[in-house]
Amino acid sequence: MKVCSMRRISYCDALREATRQEMLRDPSVFVYGIGVNNHAKVFGTTEGLVEEFGSERCFDTPISEDSMTGFGLGAAIKGMRPIHVHIRVDFLILATNQLINMVSNYIYSTGGRVKVPLVIRAVVGRGWGQGSQHSKSLFSYFTHIPGLKVIAPTTPYDAKGLLTAAIRDNNPVICLEHRWLYWAEDEVPEEPYEVPIGVGRVLLSGHDITVVALSWMNVEARLAATILHRRGVAVEIVDPRTLAPLDDELIVQSVNRTGRCLVADCDWINSGVSAEIAARVSERCFSRLKSPVRRIGFAHTPCPSVRELENEFYPGAHKIVRMIEDMLGLTAADLSHDDFFSHERRFKGPF
Repeated sequence: MKVCSMRRISYCDALREATRQEMLRDPSVFVYGIGVNNHAKVFGTTEGLVEEFGSERCFDTPISEDSMTGFGLGAAIKGMRPIHVHIRVDFLILATNQLINMVSNYIYSTGGRVKVPLVIRAVVGRGWGQGSQHSKSLFSYFTHIPGLKVIAPTTPYDAKGLLTAAIRDNNPVICLEHRWLYWAEDEVPEEPYEVPIGVGRVLLSGHDITVVALSWMNVEARLAATILHRRGVAVEIVDPRTLAPLDDELIVQSVNRTGRCLVADCDWINSGVSAEIAARVSERCFSRLKSPVRRIGFAHTPCPSVRELENEFYPGAHKIVRMIEDMLGLTAADLSHDDFFSHERRFKGPF
């Protein structure tokens, strides 16, 4: 039996390791995008790649997102496996024509004869002062489009495994990475491995309520679960890991056990992934629900730049605790001694 070499590494290192190992394994894999070879190396996730593989397999690009996405599509249908990296997910809006009219349709339009093994990595740029043009998540924007797979790993283990699976997939995959997760550390095998796309997992087992948390909201949900545990509340946290296709069965099984469901999204709540999950749970678990499905997400406004307003715009553990208390009919606990902003204090600037 092969024994995996486990060590503790960061989310950032896990992404870089997955990329490097796939570039070593398959010479058709290459990385491109604005800033992939500059001093910041996309928050360190492309560190060392140009030095090891050269400028033909890791290179900077013009600020022309639509044409560069078209370049990736062309490379993919000719047998290469490009990884297109965006320092902000907001910039992918500029590639909408290629993504929606070309990349997502190509396999279908050719009757499956042509494959499109294109990976697009995009960073969710939360942090004080980012403002309305550099802080979006856009989860529902991409999951709405048939033909695109969308992953949003939370842990370093899942980041490496899902990115590896995405690179090896013959379909276009968008990998949405919340920047604050780059600090997270976890036990990760040194050897290459895949986490199956479309399969979620239970991060924490409980019996009182199911919290379906997306991306960064898993961190907030775990903090909320720790606080609620002091009151004897057992929260079950389900991380879908993949937003499209969604692991309905795992979510339904959990909600059928607990009878309650709260969806914690880190995107606008209106017409979002949280609404889709809530609809599916309501349709499939209606007779088992003890209370209506509830949702938490961004306020339906552009993201503010002022710190105090940002704290209201972004939902967190405090709001999760209060909503679960309400769903369970509990009185509001004193949370004045709990720290809900430790991650904000770690943020030092946009790059």
